Amino acid sequence: MDEKDSEILAVIIGRSGSKGVASKNTRLVAGLPMITHTIVDAQQARHIDRVIVSTDGPDIASAARDMGIEVITRPADLATDVATVADTVRHALQASGQMSQIIVILYANVPVRPDDLIDRAVHTLINSGADSVQSYSDVGKHHPWWMVQLDSEGRVQVESTKPIDRRQDLPPRFLPDGGVIVVTRHSLMTPKNDHPHAFLGNDRRGIISPPSSVLDVDNEIDLAVAEALLARKPHKDTTEALS
Repeated sequence: MDEKDSEILAVIIGRSGSKGVASKNTRLVAGLPMITHTIVDAQQARHIDRVIVSTDGPDIASAARDMGIEVITRPADLATDVATVADTVRHALQASGQMSQIIVILYANVPVRPDDLIDRAVHTLINSGADSVQSYSDVGKHHPWWMVQLDSEGRVQVESTKPIDRRQDLPPRFLPDGGVIVVTRHSLMTPKNDHPHAFLGNDRRGIISPPSSVLDVDNEIDLAVAEALLARKPHKDTTEALS
């Protein structure tokens, strides 16, 4: 295998359009543009050899370049609400010319994740031989067995008949939290079907994030929570990134 094949590539994806928070990916969080937190996480991960950013936004691109990160300009058709993660990452991978067999996918709007999350995911992929590894968080009290539908007149339609009253008695369920996705090149680049998650392959593994350790920012409340969480962590060192 060529040396470039064995290098692990991180692709950070962030588009300029955002309905929940204007200019979300460059909003200041704990004094840094939001994407900067993800860039630092990628640069500090032991298993990542190269980091690139895929974006259509000039401000996002500028923030990335300020950190010494190569930017792949995302075409307009991959910067819409309906563009898929898989298509965006495939484009970035091909445009980079990188032949990496392992690709780490990171979202620019996740400023909070555990320091070891990326390395845990890569380690799990390598040691399991899986097609992909994704981070998950426990749904907690927002359990599907307690979810209902409301009709046009507000009548409750219970979807589950499980007679569970206590949260402690609910079976564990987990939701993708956006902290990290690691996928093999083969799985990413091999067409399977039109399902948006088909690129994750057949053998999909998960790692569990500690409670409240990953935050995917979608609204102003999430921003406030991110500020509070980052205030409790040591300040991220950007010295190496800016050198």
